[in-house]
Amino acid sequence: MANQADTSSSNSGVVSGVAERYASALFDLAVTEKKIPAVEKDLKRLGALLDGSPDLQRLIKSPVFAADDQASAISAVLKKAKITGLVANFINVVAGNRRLFAVPGMLVSFRQKLAEHRGEINAQVTVAHKLTPAQSKELKTTLKGVVGKDVALDVTVDPSLLGGMVVKIGSRQIDTSLKTKLSSLKLALKEVG
Repeated sequence: MANQADTSSSNSGVVSGVAERYASALFDLAVTEKKIPAVEKDLKRLGALLDGSPDLQRLIKSPVFAADDQASAISAVLKKAKITGLVANFINVVAGNRRLFAVPGMLVSFRQKLAEHRGEINAQVTVAHKLTPAQSKELKTTLKGVVGKDVALDVTVDPSLLGGMVVKIGSRQIDTSLKTKLSSLKLALKEVG
């Protein structure tokens, strides 16, 4: 998946703009219809499906699939996952507009808008292994102490970190990953030798 992210980095500005606009539209609709909890629940379920399925990631990111095939497949996935209502309609519109590639960014953007709506700060956290509920709670408490507000976590698992985590809040980033520490050590050893 890291390779996919690397190859699409030149499009990241376009994806984030598209993702932002779609997420704003869905958030506004969820607020207007007073369905934020239901939309949040369905988007979490969709995010978990994406995280757990390389095939689904390929389906939404690959331009090789015909529009009708993509729309049919995503509709079937939504139905099987019992994702209905606003989120199902929204994702079907996104598929019809050939914008499924932006769904991961839309999920992140929606979570940011939701955190802002609740008076929280959104923290993007990348970890080597899935956090337990106790670890998530402890991390939220620690980050709240640092930023002075409640913190909503947007957690991504990246096994290439080996251990530790990378936390990004706004423009601040804290990188305690083993991968970064090993890279720094390797660089230091090259300078000594």
